[in-house]
Amino acid sequence: MHTELRIDASRRRSPRITSVGGLAGRQTGPDTVHLIGTAATPLGGDTISVRISVAAGARLDVRSVAASLAMPGAAQRHSSAHWHVELGAGASLVFDPEPMVVVSDASHTVLNVIELEQDSDLWLRERVQIGRLDEVAGQWASSMHCDVGGRPLLRHRVELGEGTVAHDGLSAPMSMSSTLRYPDSRDSEVDLAGGTVRLALAGGGSLSTSVGHRLQPAR
Repeated sequence: MHTELRIDASRRRSPRITSVGGLAGRQTGPDTVHLIGTAATPLGGDTISVRISVAAGARLDVRSVAASLAMPGAAQRHSSAHWHVELGAGASLVFDPEPMVVVSDASHTVLNVIELEQDSDLWLRERVQIGRLDEVAGQWASSMHCDVGGRPLLRHRVELGEGTVAHDGLSAPMSMSSTLRYPDSRDSEVDLAGGTVRLALAGGGSLSTSVGHRLQPAR
């Protein structure tokens, strides 16, 4: 199944939402949209395309009502998603959906493309868990490309799960929480005990990443 979802926010009207396939959006507040699954997706072979556009001076808060499950299909185990985010001048976006859970034997890849202006404001979090209770065989990969004013801010890729570079028999992270903030003037900070690092980006903003065995409750 192919799913397409588009959310367009502007200052003068409520967010405009169009969708087809297994994912939809529902306006739950003046500037808030919750993502809702309308069918079991992603299954192996599924593709998802989501475009979020926040016009100049507008604000938008995007969340979801439940975690997503990436599951193998009858003939394929791999699914993919492409998220494209655009913020205009002075636009603000908070993007904080519930985690993606990659169940045993499923494989899922994500491409995040983000385009900002110099005075845009972004808080974007991505969370993933490999496996439900006692499952360890899922695989996930995510790439993030973020530009500000047409210039690169971030090029980032992470892989988790069986068969990936970070997966070994002694210490294999099975969860990740990653938050991209722009702007953010804080210095870099490393917490080895907690498995968390915040990196100050050269173009402004920060990327905070936390890995572990199980996701911790969101703060």
